[in-house]
Amino acid sequence: MSYDNPYHDAALGEEDRWDPDSFVVATVVPEPAREVASPPRVRRRRIALPVVLFLATCASMFYVGGWVYALSLMTILFCHEMGHFLQARRYGVPASLPFFIPMPFTPIGTFGAVIGMDARVGDRKALFDIGISGPLAGLVPTILFCVLGMQRAQVDVFQSGGLQFGEPLLFQFLSWLRFGPLPEGYTVYIGPMAFAGWVGLLITSLNLLPIGQLDGGHILYGLLRRKAHHVATFILFAALAAIMAFHLYEWALMLSLIFLMGPKHPPTTNDNVPLGTARILLGWATLSFILIGFTPTPFKF
Repeated sequence: MSYDNPYHDAALGEEDRWDPDSFVVATVVPEPAREVASPPRVRRRRIALPVVLFLATCASMFYVGGWVYALSLMTILFCHEMGHFLQARRYGVPASLPFFIPMPFTPIGTFGAVIGMDARVGDRKALFDIGISGPLAGLVPTILFCVLGMQRAQVDVFQSGGLQFGEPLLFQFLSWLRFGPLPEGYTVYIGPMAFAGWVGLLITSLNLLPIGQLDGGHILYGLLRRKAHHVATFILFAALAAIMAFHLYEWALMLSLIFLMGPKHPPTTNDNVPLGTARILLGWATLSFILIGFTPTPFKF
């Protein structure tokens, strides 16, 4: 429909009349598409180096203790690191495969294992679960091998000389359950499986130290958040004082590494996520394991 106004043209002057030749035809050109930024490259997880270190650590343990010892201790370390790795995958926190550390010229054949991850990725609950899952997963085979190994241990006359091992409270308790009070001048001689359990207790206890980015540091930060810095600093200097007071210089290297790492723990993406009563109780119970699993004098010459 159109509306024809007969008075329109009469009212316009000559200069106001439409001239078709006075118009310019414009062509609409679509705006060039913006270049979309390519998604960030996902770093491929390193596989060759972890595999090589895994095999080297197996060989190192076999060299110092035989296949039973190597299989038992590798099971403990593998369960420990897989506890971290699987929880990190669950929460979407990037994590490397475990890097096992061979030490063939030491009594235990290894310096443990580590997983590379950014502790700042994930919230408070994710950090807590990732930190506590490793020690808990590793303690299952550790205690199993301690119990089974103690069944094969023997009591005999103590012979001085050579390398001796300190006994954490848990190991002493298992020995008492198996043999009762020992006669004067006698001691318990353990085999490779129980020795692997002993090493598992030592490594787990060291990892549970509530300092920095050790497993215990993750757990403590999850429990106390920024207040954990003061507790970790106190424990670090208390450990230094104990080393000097009781001449425990075998711990000097590890303490130096912890000092370089620092006692503080970085914040998470959300420190205000609640843990819940069950996690809080489990966290304190797990940290308390140090009291029964750690021995300040692991090696006696």
